Amino acid sequence: MTDTTAGTLAFPRDRARPRSTSGRWHKLSTPWIYLAPALLTLIVWVYAPLLEAFQLSFYRWNMLPSSPKRFVGLDNYIDLLTLPEMHIALGNTAIYILGLFPMSVLLPLAIAIFTQNLAGRARTVYRTLIFVPMIIAPVVAAIIWRWVLNEDHGLLNEALSGLGLTRIGFLIDPDYALGTLIWITGWKLIGFSTLLFSAANGSINPSYVEAARMDGATPWQITRDIRIPLLSPTILLLSMMTILFGAQWSFTYINVLTGGGPLKSTTNIFYLLWDYGFGSHSVGWSSAAGMIAFAGFTIIALACLRLMKRHTVYDN
Repeated sequence: MTDTTAGTLAFPRDRARPRSTSGRWHKLSTPWIYLAPALLTLIVWVYAPLLEAFQLSFYRWNMLPSSPKRFVGLDNYIDLLTLPEMHIALGNTAIYILGLFPMSVLLPLAIAIFTQNLAGRARTVYRTLIFVPMIIAPVVAAIIWRWVLNEDHGLLNEALSGLGLTRIGFLIDPDYALGTLIWITGWKLIGFSTLLFSAANGSINPSYVEAARMDGATPWQITRDIRIPLLSPTILLLSMMTILFGAQWSFTYINVLTGGGPLKSTTNIFYLLWDYGFGSHSVGWSSAAGMIAFAGFTIIALACLRLMKRHTVYDN
């Protein structure tokens, strides 16, 4: 009786082992099956081109199939780092990033906070004015601004002339061109940033604000001590996006409006690597410039992520 029972109990256990192994394998493989399309896309369109660019950065080649690649080692990097235009481009990249902060972070934050309680037609008008630039294609926006800022017949210069003021070469004067492109890029980003801040501000628990009001807190104290700390994840996210992508977002306006001029005053690292690759067909220099930008922004991204983990306040 005991042996029969033991045998009966042993038989299901033996049969259960392959089932548990199969179930465990299915459980482990299922997430990777769902992730496979995204991983394949990243490999094909991001990591494979990145490795190819890294390899090309050690060669001299003009991208012609009949022209042989010539291995030059680190010469491309050394040449780039000693070029004056590379120094100008890196400096302009930093200026683009710093110049975009007020329009991609500070101004949208203020707009989202102070217009949170708008209602009716005022809210509709506000949303329209803020979000329209975001839905305009960058090339179309660049052409519109070219008409507005034209030094001879632009609307803005005609208005300045009508007021008896001197015309300004917004796109041809080195003293104004860089600031003009920063303004155009920031004008395009205000709607996107305001949208994120408005959504984050609207998700703040109203009980915090009501409790602060009952304790006699002023609107400024509520904003300083409640809203801004709880908006810190969005603030840091947009700050990181501005640092990493701000200069890249201006590429279309540089290409359409100034071509990197006048006197390289609007060139940044992204336009420079494009110009090397598709202007002078120096794929080695272009790839080396891309690797320099990639390495620099990777370090910055890691630093930003560390700051976000340390200084972000969550509502939990």
